[in-house]
Amino acid sequence: MKQREPNEPLQGKTASQENFPVASRLLARDKRDTVLAYYAFARAADDVADAPDIPAERKLADLAAFEKGLLEGTGPIQPALALRRELMNRALPLDLAGQLLTAFRQDAEGVEIATWSDLRAYCRHSANPVGRFLLALHGEDAALEAQSDALCSGLQILNHLQDCKSDWQALTRCYLPGNWMAECGCDIGDLEAEASSPGLRQVLDRCLDETGRLLSKSAPLARCIKDRRLAFQAATTQALAVKLLLRLRKRDPLARSIRLSRFDFLVAALSGFIAAMGPRRETT
Repeated sequence: MKQREPNEPLQGKTASQENFPVASRLLARDKRDTVLAYYAFARAADDVADAPDIPAERKLADLAAFEKGLLEGTGPIQPALALRRELMNRALPLDLAGQLLTAFRQDAEGVEIATWSDLRAYCRHSANPVGRFLLALHGEDAALEAQSDALCSGLQILNHLQDCKSDWQALTRCYLPGNWMAECGCDIGDLEAEASSPGLRQVLDRCLDETGRLLSKSAPLARCIKDRRLAFQAATTQALAVKLLLRLRKRDPLARSIRLSRFDFLVAALSGFIAAMGPRRETT
């Protein structure tokens, strides 16, 4: 398996199409190598799960090699070995990255989302470990994990809604709750259309309603984070997530690509800076 060079551009659904500044230069220089190692591991493993020309059995074997490299420090998977060194040097749990592999295995085997609870469970592995890793790396209070989980899950779900058509067409994956689709009188074939059917629009709006609740829960996170750089990133990410949610309410992801603009990023960064520079709140 070809390994990506450390500074090679991001690829894959959760990297090149990501709207949020997850591995940004906002973070302190002394933590950047660990952050980059984490994302290199995540991107490389995600690319395996998303590869269209590799059978599921081979994907699972490759992901097992990632896990062995991370947990045991053996094998040829350089991103796994590099991340293991970084996490061990900082006395951080290896499971902060290992949990991601559970979601990648689901993708490799053909993820099935029957209910909203299934989608939330998928996000617990595919997204939430990222926020928990950043909190642990910066020595933040573990009590913030619930708010961080809400933000990370919200981001992941927004990406799935944003890319629901391309996920189905390119990867034959649907992350929309199957029971909601049935209740609203639509099915997987609706994702092939040029515009959302009334039933599919209802499903998207229902997902957005639930995601809005997640983002309401995560809203205080940035002001509770002590590290100003991480707080800046969290607040900027929160603002971008809210902006994308509002745009998805107004526009149809089947009819056109919905992306955030440079101006959106600028406005979010400004609000993030204000939140990061303001007084800290006590963790609740």
